[in-house]
Amino acid sequence: MAAVTEPRWIIHLPTTLTSHDAATDLAVALYDSLGHVAALDFGETTLSEEDRQHLRHRVWCDARLDGGQRCRLRDGHPGSCGTAGEG
Repeated sequence: MAAVTEPRWIIHLPTTLTSHDAATDLAVALYDSLGHVAALDFGETTLSEEDRQHLRHRVWCDARLDGGQRCRLRDGHPGSCGTAGEG
């Protein structure tokens, strides 16, 4: 039987940005500034339009790598997976 775990909470942070690229740039800036905060799971970051929140777009690939790490390259990146600073 699997152990019961506490539910995780999601913070939805609306912005005044009006383009997908600008929202992605903000997500990257937040990762650069707050990536050291263990409570934040940036690998699961998604973006959505305000009125279409059911349609989400991943920011990072987040595929599992050897050693338990996750790919930190942009979603849809060319080539093989890696970590930020590679590729």
